[in-house]
Amino acid sequence: MKVLITGGTGLIGSALARSLSKDGHEVAVLTRDPAQKHPTLPASVRLVRWDGKSGEGWSSEVEGADAIVNLAGETIGPEGGLWTDERKRRIKQSRLDATQAVVDAIRRATQKPRVLVQGSAIGYYGTHADESIVEGAPPGTDFLAALTREWEAASEPVEAMGVRRVLARTGIVLAKKGGSLNLMALPFKFFMGGPLGNGKQYASWIHIDDEVSALRHLIEDNQAHGPFNLTAPNPVTNREMGNVIGKVLSRPNLLPTPGFMLKLVLGEMSTLVLEGQRVLPKALQTSGYDFRFPNLEGALRDLLK
Repeated sequence: MKVLITGGTGLIGSALARSLSKDGHEVAVLTRDPAQKHPTLPASVRLVRWDGKSGEGWSSEVEGADAIVNLAGETIGPEGGLWTDERKRRIKQSRLDATQAVVDAIRRATQKPRVLVQGSAIGYYGTHADESIVEGAPPGTDFLAALTREWEAASEPVEAMGVRRVLARTGIVLAKKGGSLNLMALPFKFFMGGPLGNGKQYASWIHIDDEVSALRHLIEDNQAHGPFNLTAPNPVTNREMGNVIGKVLSRPNLLPTPGFMLKLVLGEMSTLVLEGQRVLPKALQTSGYDFRFPNLEGALRDLLK
């Protein structure tokens, strides 16, 4: 199987590329600087230059590809800076430009891929209290909801071209290196861990191994179509998350960080940690996917020990 990945040097994309390559599949990753060394990618993965917004120099890679996984886009996390109007514009435009380039390349291809796995996020649903959310829930109205709604919509034209389209709405990805887990665990290592805000907000998480396996499942299952929540079946509150991190690290979960302080420091971005969603992977489980890490404690013991 030949798989083309955009955003393939990031946490999810590189893990997917490693998994596919290890099993003997041909993997090509689109990147702005193919000459740069990417220690997270094996030598068997081909690096192909692209600028993130046009088909110049790479669109021929689409010919004969079995699948395209489109994950490209500027990070939404604090490492990229606060959510100023300009930053939000870049976050949005980077996703729309990349997706449009992928759609255009598929349109030009004579031998089109069987499936496009379109990156998305559970931010699509907006923030909620404690009600359970499955794939049929309506979109929210905040920045992340509007962003993911437009990102998904940008890939819709491929369906008229006969390409199966999967919308991978990913939750909080937990991994040993990269992602948010190390940042969440750091205060606990110094005996300073505690809930964020009131601690009642839900965190819909997924182990990186399940994220990769679920993506591969959706690539290979010819019946998979439309939105799938890529989250573990047992989401937890922020306070419960802290309790489990503390248990695994043998540290207390006692020192709360007031919500107003996070709002002062992070501004609008504070919604990432102070508000949440209780998202369930109904469609993924119905399709036959079996989670390796359905519960948080097992996932964290694998990642933090």
